[in-house]
Amino acid sequence: MIIKTRAYARVGLIGNPSDGYFGKTISSAITNFSAEVMLWESPRLQVILHDFYDPTEFDSLADLEHTANRDGYYGGYRLILATCKKFSDHCRRSGFRLDDKNFTIQYNTNIPRQVGLGGSSAIITAAMKALMGFYGLTEKDIPREILPNMILGVETEELDIRAGLQDRVIQVYGGTVYMDFSEEIMKETGRGRYEILDFSLLPPLFLAYIKDPSFSGHVHSNLSVRFKSGEREVVEAMRTFAHYTVQAKEALLKKDHKALADLMNKNFDLRRKILGDRIIGPKNLKMIEIARTFGLSGKFAGSGGGVIGMYETEEQHRRLETAYRENGFEFVRASIDPGTKVHGG
Repeated sequence: MIIKTRAYARVGLIGNPSDGYFGKTISSAITNFSAEVMLWESPRLQVILHDFYDPTEFDSLADLEHTANRDGYYGGYRLILATCKKFSDHCRRSGFRLDDKNFTIQYNTNIPRQVGLGGSSAIITAAMKALMGFYGLTEKDIPREILPNMILGVETEELDIRAGLQDRVIQVYGGTVYMDFSEEIMKETGRGRYEILDFSLLPPLFLAYIKDPSFSGHVHSNLSVRFKSGEREVVEAMRTFAHYTVQAKEALLKKDHKALADLMNKNFDLRRKILGDRIIGPKNLKMIEIARTFGLSGKFAGSGGGVIGMYETEEQHRRLETAYRENGFEFVRASIDPGTKVHGG
């Protein structure tokens, strides 16, 4: 029997640039793109390399250079390997007696890379769910509110990658989730407070992103260092981002899409203020400019390279698509994952 699991790409609708600032955020899973993991029993444990993302052969030295510039030096193989190791470690520490059997694991993904849509965390999430299914573990064994922390540990503890809970929460829970990472909550529980929102409250959304970003396509800055050092401008900005998130949740519950659009614009403007245009970069600024040319909202979908925004009519959608594509960007109508039954978490 082949076990197949999937985790969707994610977009940040409102909130902090990252969730590592004791703030609040609202994110949605989108079904346009996903990572899929297949796992089946086999005599020996085997991880199958992805033909495109884990290349071991190249047409030329120039092709190798192009691949390294585009994707860096790491594909999905290390993510799968680290996930398996973290899963085994957690089960051993938790006293779970796993069946003595081996498996072959393989992944595939169509999530655009380097544009802030959670591509790496989606692979890890799908792999973790596949391992749970293969060994017969359920949410009673690894509760849903704990799973994002395990997935985060794959990157931060096993691979020494700086990351936060936001992407992993939305990819575990699905749908649209309001997340509260306030310091008192994080210190008490080691995780945030998660509340699933009704996806039907959302307006129509578009996603535009850079067609061929480089490995360094993310918006990099020393924001974390500035925050930890107590820089007043950054600390106050993080409080404001959290306030925007609370207001956005209220706007969604009232289906006040105009207020939501205004908050999304304010969210980006504040981020631009504390980072500066040099860090934001011309392509990211251009994507925002296009949306605003039509009087529409837009903000980063993640850490840069992609923009999520709202539109109202099909005519606006058509004109947006034309404008983005004429400027060399990719463009899709964001399809929000309905998720599961609305409840607190």
